[in-house]
Amino acid sequence: MQNLYIGVMSGTSMDGIDIALVDIKAGKVTSIISDCYPMPNSIKQQLLTLCDTNQTTLQDLGQLDHQLGLLFANSINQFLQNNHINKNQIKAIGCHGQTIYHQPTGNNPFTMQIGDANIIAAKTGIITIADFRRKDMAYGGQGAPLVPAFHKAVLQDPHINRVILNIGGISNISVLIPNQTVIGYDTGPGNVLLDGWINENLNQSYDKDAMWAKTGHIQQNLLNKLLDEAYFKLPAPKSTGRELFNLPWLHKKLTGMNLKAQDVQATLVALTAVSIKHEIEKLPISNNLPCELLVCGGGAKNPLIMQRLSTLLPNWAVLTTNDKGINGDDMEAIAFAWLAYCRINHIPSNIPEVTGASQAVCLGVLYQ
Repeated sequence: MQNLYIGVMSGTSMDGIDIALVDIKAGKVTSIISDCYPMPNSIKQQLLTLCDTNQTTLQDLGQLDHQLGLLFANSINQFLQNNHINKNQIKAIGCHGQTIYHQPTGNNPFTMQIGDANIIAAKTGIITIADFRRKDMAYGGQGAPLVPAFHKAVLQDPHINRVILNIGGISNISVLIPNQTVIGYDTGPGNVLLDGWINENLNQSYDKDAMWAKTGHIQQNLLNKLLDEAYFKLPAPKSTGRELFNLPWLHKKLTGMNLKAQDVQATLVALTAVSIKHEIEKLPISNNLPCELLVCGGGAKNPLIMQRLSTLLPNWAVLTTNDKGINGDDMEAIAFAWLAYCRINHIPSNIPEVTGASQAVCLGVLYQ
């Protein structure tokens, strides 16, 4: 008998709504089918404006929360219809929601994801699990990253030093070193600045195959200024997002510099790769086992990022998670299906050493 779960993810890049159907038996995860549904430009622009300016009204925020809930629900129903799946076969939906602000430190740490899960549950008729991050934060954690627990469950190998690198809007790593505690955290920007810069200059949503970045040259002075950011010096656990790495931040770094736009793009690719390299080099590897960097997320399709990582990390085999049987485009959606499975079965699904929480807890709120 199948134990089917659906995972739904729309990440920092906001480039689409990823939906994955998975079968989970005794913790073993089998991906069955997946698809990606477009994020309507009107909603995406509202989200980008909100994230970049942090300005809104209660009415606009409430309406956007409702719109996203409907969008997620309609996308799920379309997914079920297209693939001839009976909703009664699905045990639960795990929906991350859209992060609009993440403040894991300070006197009043909080995180906010929108996309009303009540609407998802009502419109699909399927139990929906959402609000995965705040329970971890209630126990003193950062609420992020959550995917390392999933990576540990499906990709740990006792004979290989593995780092799973997800390059979405923000880049994060899960460190799976044999006989060591799993750690994971956000290394810094992934595609968020690359997408924002090309959109501002060429009105394109992303730099396909890094074609524009390839026409530019890395500007070392700018790269040094970008890397001179306090976040890069923080120890783990740590997490970040658009609250820090955004176009206003980039423009501030560009003050007084007269550079070609394509050179800025090339330098932003270097920023992503070099900031990842710096974190990889800090890892406590003291054995003679082979080292693999498994890349997933949109950045795995950027040949320039992949080339830079291979050059910067000569002692690591730089591969994609596709090479290990997990589609990198679906990784986070599959992970949230797994997190829903954990919630339904009362299995703790955070890793305190990753998030900084005081204990392992069961994550997610159930809506039905």
